[in-house]
Amino acid sequence: MQVKLHHYDLKLKHNFKISRLSFDIKPTLIVELSSDGISGFGEATENAYYELDTHKIAADISRLIPIIEKCEFLSPEEFWTTLNPLLQHNRFALCALDIAFHDLFARKKGKKLYEVWNLDISNTPLTNYTIGISTIDEMVLKMKDMPWPIYKIKLGTPNDIEIVKALRTETNAIFRVDANCGWTVEETIQNAIVLKDLGVEFIEQPLKADDYLGHAEVFKHSVLPIIADESCIEEEDVLKCHTYFHGVNIKLMKCGGITPALRMIQQAKSLGLKTMVGCMTESTIGISAIAHLLPLIDYVDMDGALLLEKDIATGVSIDFGKTIFSQENGTGARLISQ
Repeated sequence: MQVKLHHYDLKLKHNFKISRLSFDIKPTLIVELSSDGISGFGEATENAYYELDTHKIAADISRLIPIIEKCEFLSPEEFWTTLNPLLQHNRFALCALDIAFHDLFARKKGKKLYEVWNLDISNTPLTNYTIGISTIDEMVLKMKDMPWPIYKIKLGTPNDIEIVKALRTETNAIFRVDANCGWTVEETIQNAIVLKDLGVEFIEQPLKADDYLGHAEVFKHSVLPIIADESCIEEEDVLKCHTYFHGVNIKLMKCGGITPALRMIQQAKSLGLKTMVGCMTESTIGISAIAHLLPLIDYVDMDGALLLEKDIATGVSIDFGKTIFSQENGTGARLISQ
């Protein structure tokens, strides 16, 4: 099995701002694993919050190439288990490798990934479209430019309620809000009351990740469901989130790929938690991998490639929130010749 690494800078249509940072370009690393003339693709993007850039991700993968090349005949679970101890410090690198191997594994079987898992894609959740923090006028314009059935609204500003009220006058779409750790306990409890009347479905990660006393208070008093994001990174976090959150947002790059994500979804369901899979700002390589998990989850945020000015890959497409699967096997994703 051969390993190739591809570096790209993903340019966004608009500046993307959340409560703690903003950016116009997102560097990404595409991992290509090849065997017998067939390639599988995975992705990991730069992320300042987790202190990882694509050069660090590439360096950690490169030093393991002699080991990776010998893993060709393993199952995806065996592949992940082999590399996991070597990449405990870099889940993004592990994720890119895990996705690429799942893709390659399914392609070599002549199946789409969801077919390998015997899943039915006839009824899958719609993805939201994210509106990053900006002026109210610019946020309204972004929404008008992309008519959509569900919007995720990034908040964490002094005028959050004013923003949601203004956006509500423009659409009857479902709203979800994500404060990215930008609120206090009292803000969350009070905001939830107003936001519920404004047609908000749930609130994502209002408090800092480790504020469990605060989370407990919010869980007890919020009139809206609270979904963990920054508080749910790896597998052991699912149990930690039980009785503090109503659901968990699982991101492949944070947890280390598809393999642990499948286990996290199963565990969350066993605990009665709602399940969501989210994305980073990434290309259709990463988004196509998320798509195959859709039959297993309640909510999905897989709009990352829709935010790009120009994609670097083909694969699944999204039409008014609905996922249209590629006719190709594996995840269905493939790099576009640049």
